[in-house]
Amino acid sequence: MTPQLRWEAVIWARAPRRSGFLMGGGSDGRAVSAGRALSAGRAVSAGRAVSAAGAGAQCAELRAVSGGPMSGRCRAGAASLLWGLFGPAALGLGGSMSLCGTPAACAAGPASGGGGGGGFSSSRLNPPWLRLPEVAGAEPQRANELLLLLPPAPRGPAAPQHHVVYFPGDVQNYYDIMSCHPENFQWEHWSFENVATILAHRFPDSFIWVVKCSRMHLHKFTCYDNFVTSNMFGAPEHSTDFGAFKHLHALLVNAFRLSQNILQSQKTVHGFSKDAKVSACKSEPQSVPTANGCSATEREKDCECSNNSTMNFVAPSAVDAVSFTLIGFSKGCVVLNQLLYELKEAKKDKNTAAFLKNIKAMYWLDGGHSGGSNTWVTYPEVLKELAQTGVEVHSHVTPYQVFDTMRSWIGREHEKFVQVLEEFGVEINDQLHFADELPSLDNHFRVHEVF
Repeated sequence: MTPQLRWEAVIWARAPRRSGFLMGGGSDGRAVSAGRALSAGRAVSAGRAVSAAGAGAQCAELRAVSGGPMSGRCRAGAASLLWGLFGPAALGLGGSMSLCGTPAACAAGPASGGGGGGGFSSSRLNPPWLRLPEVAGAEPQRANELLLLLPPAPRGPAAPQHHVVYFPGDVQNYYDIMSCHPENFQWEHWSFENVATILAHRFPDSFIWVVKCSRMHLHKFTCYDNFVTSNMFGAPEHSTDFGAFKHLHALLVNAFRLSQNILQSQKTVHGFSKDAKVSACKSEPQSVPTANGCSATEREKDCECSNNSTMNFVAPSAVDAVSFTLIGFSKGCVVLNQLLYELKEAKKDKNTAAFLKNIKAMYWLDGGHSGGSNTWVTYPEVLKELAQTGVEVHSHVTPYQVFDTMRSWIGREHEKFVQVLEEFGVEINDQLHFADELPSLDNHFRVHEVF
């Protein structure tokens, strides 16, 4: 099979067979208006692998049979797509198709993409990033991929480390994957990399962790199977003993250790002294760039970025030496909810209890899922445990969720969540954004920019 036909086969295998509406959007699998989603006749044909009219000329350049040039934006996406499908076998396939410059580039994961989408596009992002695939949790069979955006090197005495742990919602993925998806490209502004960059501005000098779900149904519906029992579309069935707290704690412990080893190996490989600045621009483990690093021109000149190789990760359970902020967006809020159900048991375990003491704040950003209830935690006995921890509670919602007449329970549950916590003395920061605008997926995602 020729490289071109291989590419056509891959795209055809991945392309949705439906048209006329986009399922899922930001949270729950509801149909979005037909006029907005799939633009006229986006399909695979003999002349094109993908005709993504709304995505712009970049993805329309993925020509399978005619052998036309593949854009830089979709070339990197193709590499990551092949890697996801074939694993190490993608190295040979990708090399024959010139999807990436070297096998190492493919193995590292998606590289920077082109522009498009506005805001924090990959073309304007530079290191330092670390992409950690298959990080084990409390049990060997539970593993999650994490994306880490490192903070700048501290100037002066180092403050206690702060880590922001973010759980994405439906359709969110790496920029290069979203930008070449026939439907999800329209939300590429809210990719892992872009949201991490937004969070880095919102929480300066913090380590930003994006926890990728373990399963994505139909390349769209986020399923956090390692944190909570979930159905096919990721709707949760909460319990008090699933082990989400233990998994999160172990996941961070292992991710900290792995990141430390990678950064230390950078220093060893490149021969930098302890006090030297590390040229993170050249390191293999980074697969994507960030806003506060070096430009492409500077990378070519062996520029030096922040001194991250000497950074020591403090154990998540080291009380008062490290702190955490947990953020769930849309479907990602199911993880935060599951943690609440496990609070009482978590306090009995030495390690998770110490980790719990280091959690300073929890943010629910427009939570929602396809289940018919339990979008928000409303049980007083569960919320009482949260109130006793002293953790800051932040709730930021939009009309897309809480004013949805087809899912009216979401608004009612949100009100009860706030009411019960206030009765327990919690000074919850509860805000409704875009109240004077019609409910929309755009504003649902824009909560990232206003919370």
